[in-house]
Amino acid sequence: TPLPTARLEALRDFTLLVIRNRGFVDEADTQAFLAAGFTQANILEVILGAAQKLMSNYTNHFAQTPVDQVFQKYAWSRTKAAAE
Repeated sequence: TPLPTARLEALRDFTLLVIRNRGFVDEADTQAFLAAGFTQANILEVILGAAQKLMSNYTNHFAQTPVDQVFQKYAWSRTKAAAE
């Protein structure tokens, strides 16, 4: 679903590039993010958010934290992912 502003779309696009490319974002994409009104500090904030999510996911995998009932239908499993 499109986000309500071009700036938020730029944030989503940049964040997805950071995650999908494991931090290797082209200069043109970085410049587009900055041109949308973001700063170098915002780039670091995106990296921080992605790193926090990664650490949380890995910790929950090792701790075998159960998924809340309301989110069970969205739970990821290795067998589901392999079938896609």
